Amino acid sequence: MAVTVYIPTSFRRVTNNRDRVELAAPDISRLLDQLEASYQGLKGLMRDEGGEVHRHVNIYVNNEAIESLQGVRTLLKDGDEVAIIPALAGGGRARALGRP
Repeated sequence: MAVTVYIPTSFRRVTNNRDRVELAAPDISRLLDQLEASYQGLKGLMRDEGGEVHRHVNIYVNNEAIESLQGVRTLLKDGDEVAIIPALAGGGRARALGRP
């Protein structure tokens, strides 16, 4: 069972600049386990020490957020596409300086 995982630009430094990887996993939790095992640099970027996905990381299965599915227990099937999207932040310094 192959699942295609989209790797965001900010995480590609640890995947040798690969933008997509294929893995076989029955659910999101095990998929993340495999990603972290295959690419040690991902450890801590997507989940905390307790295995919970960071609030600033969004994960989608076939364009649907896992929060609207079954979270990390969301089941995967052959051909699914998973996207990991870290939230972007910015504008704080400009605001602090009184700029838009």
